[in-house]
Amino acid sequence: MPHTTSADGTRIAYTATGSGPALVLVDGALCHRAFGPSADLVKALAPDFTVYAYDRRGRGESGDTEPYSVDKEIDDLAAVIEAAGGEAALLGLSSGGVLALDAAHRLDSVTRVAVYECPFIVDGTHQPRPATLIDDMDSLIAQDKRGEAVTSFMRMVGTPGFAIAIMKLTPVWKKLKAVAPTIRYDYRVLGDTGRGAPLPADRWADVKSPVLAMDGGKSPDYLRNAMRMLADVLPNAEHRSLPGQTHMVKAAVLAPVVGQFLQRD
Repeated sequence: MPHTTSADGTRIAYTATGSGPALVLVDGALCHRAFGPSADLVKALAPDFTVYAYDRRGRGESGDTEPYSVDKEIDDLAAVIEAAGGEAALLGLSSGGVLALDAAHRLDSVTRVAVYECPFIVDGTHQPRPATLIDDMDSLIAQDKRGEAVTSFMRMVGTPGFAIAIMKLTPVWKKLKAVAPTIRYDYRVLGDTGRGAPLPADRWADVKSPVLAMDGGKSPDYLRNAMRMLADVLPNAEHRSLPGQTHMVKAAVLAPVVGQFLQRD
């Protein structure tokens, strides 16, 4: 299995599929190459791009090295981009979109960035996330209460109780618990963007590459408002809403929009 090595020595597993310009997929919380939307996106995008799907640290076949920092995850992305030839576009989903933006802020090797529904809360259309969110998750993981950690995350993102109860009876729950410790990583990537206040104007001020901020037409107002605001605060960005889509966006709908953006002169 191909892998690259991050700056701190952590082994980062990836696969490269297709041909054309390099495109790196950046998964959101709990997802990796073998679990989540990456497989379908790879199939949809590979005809036009060399698609690099990688396991973020602590997930799938990638390693993990404590202590965690967002900078280390950016280093992981830098290593994948280097393996891709030294420059690449990024497609980030949910909290993975926030990580992609942070990487573009720091790395000159990022050519373009497409993000889908970064879970910011920028106004009163959604209850702010608790100030104790990170500390509470750290405590659950320290006690190895992985099931409770996943349940807490699912409730935070609005998963109905009956759906959580059903998941606990399926093989999916074991897969979710396996990567539960990484939930605290995504919370750190999000930072203070869930407090119901406008996005900071300076966090991504150095993102010079073009950015496409997308949302789903059937998604909650708070996500759609967040993507509009993101496009407004970035130096070189545009907003696009995908009719009929939710946070669980379909690869067949997302891929053509992303492809058109990335191939634009």
